[in-house]
Amino acid sequence: MSKKLPLLFIGLCFAMASFAQKIQSPSEFLGYELGTQFTYQHRVAEYFKYVATLSKNVKLVQYGTTNEGRPLMAMFIASDANIGRLEEIRKNNLSLAGLGDNATAAINLNTPVIVWLSYNVHGNEPSSIEAAMQTLFDMVDPANNRTKAWLANTIVVIDPCLNPDGHERYVNFYNSMKGAAPDPNPSAREHIEPWPGGRVNHYYFDLNRDWAWQTQKETQARVGLYNSWLPQVHVDFHEQGYNDPYYFAPAAEPFHKDITKWQKEFQTTIGKNNAKYFDQNGWLYFTKEEFDLLYPSYGDTYPIYNGSIGMTYEQGGIGAGLAITTRMGDVLTLKDRIAHHHSNSLSTIETASANAAKAVEEFKKYFDNSRTNPTGEYRGYVIKNDNDYRMQALTRLLRKNGIQYRLGVKSTATGYSYFKGKTEQFDIDSRDITISAYQPKSVLLNVLLEPKTFVADSNTYDITAWSLPYAYGLRAYGLKEAVKQGAGQQIVDVTLAPPPAQTTPHAYAYVAPWQSVNDVKFLSELLKKNLKVRYAEAPFEAAGKQFGAGSLIITRAGNVDAKFDDSVRGAANEIGVEITPLTTGFVDKGVDLGSGSIHFIHPPKVMLVSGEGVNSEAMGEIWHFFEQQIGYPVTLVNYKNLNHAKLGDFDEIIFPDGNYDDFPSDKLQGWVKDGGKLIVLQDAVAQLAGKKGFDIKRKDADTVKDKPSVKLYGDRVRDFIKTTVPGAIYKMTLDNTHPLGFGYPDYYYTLKLSEDVYSLLGDGGWNVGTVKKDGYVAGFVGAKSKNKIKDGLLLGVQSMGRGSVVYIVDDPLFRSFWENGKLMFGNAVFMVQ
Repeated sequence: MSKKLPLLFIGLCFAMASFAQKIQSPSEFLGYELGTQFTYQHRVAEYFKYVATLSKNVKLVQYGTTNEGRPLMAMFIASDANIGRLEEIRKNNLSLAGLGDNATAAINLNTPVIVWLSYNVHGNEPSSIEAAMQTLFDMVDPANNRTKAWLANTIVVIDPCLNPDGHERYVNFYNSMKGAAPDPNPSAREHIEPWPGGRVNHYYFDLNRDWAWQTQKETQARVGLYNSWLPQVHVDFHEQGYNDPYYFAPAAEPFHKDITKWQKEFQTTIGKNNAKYFDQNGWLYFTKEEFDLLYPSYGDTYPIYNGSIGMTYEQGGIGAGLAITTRMGDVLTLKDRIAHHHSNSLSTIETASANAAKAVEEFKKYFDNSRTNPTGEYRGYVIKNDNDYRMQALTRLLRKNGIQYRLGVKSTATGYSYFKGKTEQFDIDSRDITISAYQPKSVLLNVLLEPKTFVADSNTYDITAWSLPYAYGLRAYGLKEAVKQGAGQQIVDVTLAPPPAQTTPHAYAYVAPWQSVNDVKFLSELLKKNLKVRYAEAPFEAAGKQFGAGSLIITRAGNVDAKFDDSVRGAANEIGVEITPLTTGFVDKGVDLGSGSIHFIHPPKVMLVSGEGVNSEAMGEIWHFFEQQIGYPVTLVNYKNLNHAKLGDFDEIIFPDGNYDDFPSDKLQGWVKDGGKLIVLQDAVAQLAGKKGFDIKRKDADTVKDKPSVKLYGDRVRDFIKTTVPGAIYKMTLDNTHPLGFGYPDYYYTLKLSEDVYSLLGDGGWNVGTVKKDGYVAGFVGAKSKNKIKDGLLLGVQSMGRGSVVYIVDDPLFRSFWENGKLMFGNAVFMVQ
């Protein structure tokens, strides 16, 4: 046998092995050219899994699932030398931030820069999920020497779809609407999404507003993974209106004052590199406009406040389908949109790689400064434990965000009182929490807790006030010096849960507090167990304890089940509520348990109006509240079907914020008079204003009408801002003797998103929540709007026949992070008669 044959055979084997390991491009794998159709999320997942089986330079992580069961995944891409060291690199990176498990571990500054690319957080902005596949291919393609060089000092993380449920909602819509070929006419039905659209997740939450609050399942999983790595660079890929050119960093004002010089400068460095490729291709773009860096729960600001270079990239394309004609007469295609996002994906990685050492050095410097010289006005904070559950909720949020705090400190301090608006001396109790600003997450801590956020430019993209003590209804103090911790216990993961519920054989009744949404959840559980529950109209004392108005009373009378005690105790233990057994209905102070002032809570059958005309996010907050937070059944009815619904099947109808055509006020009025309860919120209140039979009326502003004048066209945006309220905090005076105010002090901090204020209700109405002329607390309010928000109604209840109408002018459930409003909404549902 010739010696050449074995050599030929060996060479052939190598060639076959090389061919077998060739990684297909997305177009080759999917069987169609990328951009000629939308790719379903499960096919994207299959492509990522396919690459993970063939490439030795990747690690695919499934970090969670959506509400509809779809996988959430991230692909980690690294060089041959680094792919096996991912965990070592991750731990070292956390050590750079002062967050490593081992405080004495050696820190290696010669470490890869980490670039995290997040795609498709809004489901109906679908070009980026397609670009994610092409970017992945380019990063793992063995023949691509350009990207291979970047990986020598860079770890790239690709999350292809942050919102799979919303993405599938959009793609299913589009594919069912399009014809044999895409129709670029903007009026074509394929460009007009039906309600609620694909932007939001299953519960209609905007996941790009949820990074800090982490109220949604997807966000909780994603931010948990993100915080376990803390990349140096993060990009959030979006789309905007299809007539707009591409936007990339640097961002617009206002910048939060704690954003560092390096973070601003490196945004510009990356932006210039992006611009280089756009210039080469003749693609239009803009920077430094519209998209600011203030609100802390975006996909750019949250990473920034965690030491990263956080950026938003916006491609024109919402509603564009596969092709659309823009106002310029050009046809914008999905291929174009993919190309733009793909270009900036690679450009960002390239820039980070070229500046890797500097990026890592500045990252460490950011966290070093946080621990030794924190930014912000205050060096410490004290949160008073006025409410166990709300304190638990707040500390859970702090832990999710890696913010350290302590319990067990007893001391006296001087600090700025959030609720009084002045500096005073106060006592620190062992159940209060103290927070030092000298910690790695100092910047995020300051941004979330500062009483008033400085707004350099009032032309902002989102709300301008969110301070957690107001959102959670907990008294707080800002301290110029950090609290001396003494024997205080640093908290890693602990709650303030009540002790296990105890029952007394043959107890006459059990009493539970009414102070938080957790108590609403407990009531829901009792009602689902078919237990009869009552509430106290006024405070009383029994068994040596004081009980506030609204306290739940579960008497043996009327609850004849032999397992009554076990049912009550089981519900209390499951929910985490402290119950007090009473051996008699004869109380120490106040009315006895058989009094007419003790009211039966009828388990309401609740309708929530949804569909066209309804603000989907506002409706989603309420839906999520019922299903995920208190576990109480609610029926969703589309507004267009309301006239066909049998209203008599429901005890309550809730109208969220919305713009309702032909509001059926007459029909609803008859239903209310027959004993129904109508709950209207935000613009739904406005739709009843002035309607016959409804007492709610808009309040006339105490302003002098502007006389016609010559105005500069260039000032039109600034003139408009004078009449806007982009999220500001106001203090409301509250009648806490009314069921709508049960469980609260005589005030409440509301987040105003509009200048709406109404006249006080007359006879037959209760003005439960009012705002005075000195009610402003924090956030930007236009000068003209500020003059309107005073001396008017924000919460009211009107009696109507045997029923009632509840008017809620602001949003008590805003993005589900306004924790203190949840009890109020529970009052509206269960307490108001």
